[in-house]
Amino acid sequence: MKIIKTIATGASLALATAVFGLKPAHAAIPIQHWTQPGGAQVYLVESPAIPMLDVQIDFDAGSRRDPAPQAGLAAATALMAGKGVAARGGQDALDENQLGDAWADLGAAFGARAGADRMSFSLRTLTDPALLPRVVALAARQLGEPSWPDAVWRRERERLSAAIRESRTRPATLAALAFAHAVYGRHPYGYETTPETLARIQVADMKSRYAALIAPCRAKVSLVGAVTRAQAEEIAAQLLSRLPQGGACAPLPAVPEVAPLARAVDERIPFKSAQAHVLMGQPGYKRGDPDFFALLVGNHILGGGDLTSRLMEEVREKRGLSYGVYSSFAPGLHAGAFTVELQTRSDQAADTVGVLRQVVRDFVAQGPTEAELQAAKDNLIGGFALRIDANGKLLDNVTNIAWNGLPLDYLDHWTERVSQVTAADIQAAFQRKLQPDRMVTVVVGGAGR
Repeated sequence: MKIIKTIATGASLALATAVFGLKPAHAAIPIQHWTQPGGAQVYLVESPAIPMLDVQIDFDAGSRRDPAPQAGLAAATALMAGKGVAARGGQDALDENQLGDAWADLGAAFGARAGADRMSFSLRTLTDPALLPRVVALAARQLGEPSWPDAVWRRERERLSAAIRESRTRPATLAALAFAHAVYGRHPYGYETTPETLARIQVADMKSRYAALIAPCRAKVSLVGAVTRAQAEEIAAQLLSRLPQGGACAPLPAVPEVAPLARAVDERIPFKSAQAHVLMGQPGYKRGDPDFFALLVGNHILGGGDLTSRLMEEVREKRGLSYGVYSSFAPGLHAGAFTVELQTRSDQAADTVGVLRQVVRDFVAQGPTEAELQAAKDNLIGGFALRIDANGKLLDNVTNIAWNGLPLDYLDHWTERVSQVTAADIQAAFQRKLQPDRMVTVVVGGAGR
C-alpha cells in the first residue's frame, strides 16, 4: 500500500497544479476517435497533467430494454455484475468481498450502473506503470467474467424490495412515480420497479441479457487521462478481451418513441404532510434535437438558473409560495420529460399550481426578454470552464459526445452555439416542444379532492 500512497500524494500535487493552471474555456479540446478491430468505438482525450485515468464503457443496455414484467432488470444486472468474478484461465474465483479487497489494494475503482438508455462501466485509477496493468486486468475480469452468485441476488433482491417499500412511504417518491406514469404512459421510461417485478428476475435472466447486449462490437469506450493513443488502444482492447469475441453484431430491436400527451392530466394524491410535492410537465425532446441549444438557454431562463430564473422570481420572490422551484429537460434517446417541481404548504398548493401554469404558458407564448437572454448567456458561458475543470467532468462530456453521436469538436463550439441563440429561437423552440394546455400535474399532500 505504501507505493499507492506515494503515487496518490504526487497525483494530488499535480491536480492542484492542473486546476490552478486551467486553459481558457475556449481552448480546443482534442478528442481522438477510432474503431477497434472488434467494432468498439473508442474516444480519447489525453490529459497528462495528473497521473490518473478515467474510463467509461457504455452499452445500449439500459432500462428502456427491460421487459415490463421485469422492470428493474437492467439495474439488477449492473448491480450483480460487481458481486464476484468466476474462475477462468487458471485464475481463482473472487467473491464480492475478495473483489472489493482487490480493488482497495490497487487504490482503484470499477463498477457498473444502469440508466434509462445505457449500462455504463466506470474505471478510475492512477496510471503508474506498477499499477495500471493490474488494474486493467482486474477490470477486464469483472467486465467479462461476472460470477452471478444466486445467493447474493436473493439477498440483494430482499434488500431492494425493502428499500422500495420504505420509499413508498415518502411523498416525493409517490409524486415521482405518478408523474412518470402519466408522462410516459406505457413507454419503458415510465416503468416502475416493484418487489413484484424484482421477484420475476432470476440470475438466468441477467446472464441472458448480459450475453445479448454486453459485447465488444456494441461498446463505446471513452478515456480521459495521462495515457497516449497507443496505450489507450491497448487498454480498450484488454478491457473488452474477456467478453465473447467475433460474430455479427446484429442491430438491436427498436424501442418505440414516447407518445405525446393527448390531454391534460391532473392528479391529486392525499398525504398527511405539511408540505405538498408538486410536479408539472410533459414529454420533452430527444437529445439529438436541433433545438437543443435554444431549449438549454431557454430553460436556464425559465427555471434552470436557480435564484435568477423567472419561476423563482414569480413563485418565490413575488409570492413566497415556495423556497425553491426548478424546471428541467431530460433528453435521451427518446423524449425525456420536461419537469417543473417544487414543494409548498399543502393549503396553498392550488394557488401555486395556478402560478406555475401561468408562468409556463406566458413563457411559451412570449419567450424571454432580451435582458433575461443576455443574463442567461453570460451565466452559461462564464460557467463553461467549470464543466470541464476535472477529468471526471471532462469524461462526462466525452461520453455525451460518444453516446449521442455529436461532432468531435462539440465542446470547442459550445460557447459559440450558446451565444448565437436568440429570443426568437427560444420562443419558437418552446412552442414546438411544449403544449401548456396538455400538461401533467401531480400534487402529493393535503386532503386531496
